[in-house]
Amino acid sequence: MRHFETFSYRDASYRISPADNTSLYKEITSRITEIRIELEAYIKRQPEFLTSLTPVNLLPKAPEPAVLMAEAAELTGTGPMAAVAGTTASLAALRAAETLTTPRREIIIENGGDIFILPGADPEPVTAGIFSGIDSSFSNLALKVPPGARGTALCSSSSRMGHSLSLGDCDLCTVVSGNASLADAAATQGCNMVKAEADLGPAAEKISAIKGVTGVLIIKNKQLAIAGKMPEIVRHSDSEGLNKITGTFFL
Repeated sequence: MRHFETFSYRDASYRISPADNTSLYKEITSRITEIRIELEAYIKRQPEFLTSLTPVNLLPKAPEPAVLMAEAAELTGTGPMAAVAGTTASLAALRAAETLTTPRREIIIENGGDIFILPGADPEPVTAGIFSGIDSSFSNLALKVPPGARGTALCSSSSRMGHSLSLGDCDLCTVVSGNASLADAAATQGCNMVKAEADLGPAAEKISAIKGVTGVLIIKNKQLAIAGKMPEIVRHSDSEGLNKITGTFFL
């Protein structure tokens, strides 16, 4: 059974596994803090990076997280901060994994509905529940995510939940990719594109066509659109699901 612990830093809340490995857990939280400090220092140099809703040109010697976020913004047409949660989760997992001298442990980091899964030495599928609202027709659906050798991201955006800015009217847009920065930004863009049920199909097709996106699932009211190659959709019966939600996803 996977063990998770909540970690908060600044305005963000994370759920992290493994929580039963004290040294690895501390390494992961240290890396999260490190990445946020890097970004905060860069934003002081380029305030536009924080506020822009469209791609920006980076200043020289931008740190790794800013570079990844800017690249994702270019591919999706969003501002770079649309990729901050996915970027932080994936970089923290990958940097922490580099410190391991024993067989690699599975690392899962969830940040407000954005998840990065780095498989361990004996990889197993991860079932992630989809939460599109308490009254949603799809509240008991989940994705059974197979292990990806270099990690898999499931990132979600919603116009109705969470504190992130959304320009659409969408219950949930979830994007799967091996690139967490891209998945995060693409989920934001997909959500921005949906203002009516008729927008679901075109939005899903456009997002799935972005190079690097594996698949996308978008929900509005009682309608659902899927494009690309999504993990197997299953039903979950987790009675504790609502207690695990920090954004739009729970594990």
